[in-house]
Amino acid sequence: MNRLFVAYKPAGIGSNLFLSKLKRKYGTKKAGFSGTLDPFAKGVLVIGLGSHTKLFRFLNKVPKTYRATLWLGAKSDSLDTEMIEDVTILKEFSENEVLRAVKSLEGELEYEPPIFSAKKIDGQRAYDLARAGKKVELNKIHSTIYEMKLLHYCHPFVTFEATVSEGTYIRSLGLLIAKKLGLEAGSLSALERLCEGQFVYENERALDIKKSLALEQNYYLGDPDNLKFGRVLALEDFKIQNEGTYFIDNSDNISIITIKDGLVKYELGKIEC
Repeated sequence: MNRLFVAYKPAGIGSNLFLSKLKRKYGTKKAGFSGTLDPFAKGVLVIGLGSHTKLFRFLNKVPKTYRATLWLGAKSDSLDTEMIEDVTILKEFSENEVLRAVKSLEGELEYEPPIFSAKKIDGQRAYDLARAGKKVELNKIHSTIYEMKLLHYCHPFVTFEATVSEGTYIRSLGLLIAKKLGLEAGSLSALERLCEGQFVYENERALDIKKSLALEQNYYLGDPDNLKFGRVLALEDFKIQNEGTYFIDNSDNISIITIKDGLVKYELGKIEC
């Protein structure tokens, strides 16, 4: 079975275990997902079955939008409710103070990722090292924060939406909001991914892969059998000859090619639609 669709992962289950349930549901052994959600988080997960697992790196998956609830004054090394150590009782802020703190994160942002993250240190996941009690030092990362919205403030909980670039840590954004308010601690009590680029949850409806790609369409003007049998392709046989990666519509399947240094390279030979 070849299929590309958006699933909704509930909280309390890891992405891999959730995927195994989908494999049984659809009766397939070959499946994958794009953009891991850890057990604490819920929401959109792009799923590929069969050969469609090869498409993830070509999909239009940015920007991403998340909804989160921040618990002001809650201290946790994981920056969520999994490892709450202490909760400080705080005075209530004005809604304008909270709004300014939330909106101040918009733009280019440099910050430290959480130590309980999937980033690798010498081949090991940071969260594995942190759970083992080992010292974790991570380099600062850069993210683009396109938009921050304050949805609701009911002290000490701040619910916000963040539209961000790939690889942004929403837990870290929560802590930064707390620090903007002059606090030392703040942890998420809920986290939901609403979308990955154009992808939203629609009851696992099969997606049209031609409309899901973050690629420009090119046109092959040579012998169609060359594409059909994966033969070497000549640059002069393409309508667009500029360097870049493109998809070719072969009616019931697509091919993905890259043009570079005057040569044409197959990225994917034939993927059924």
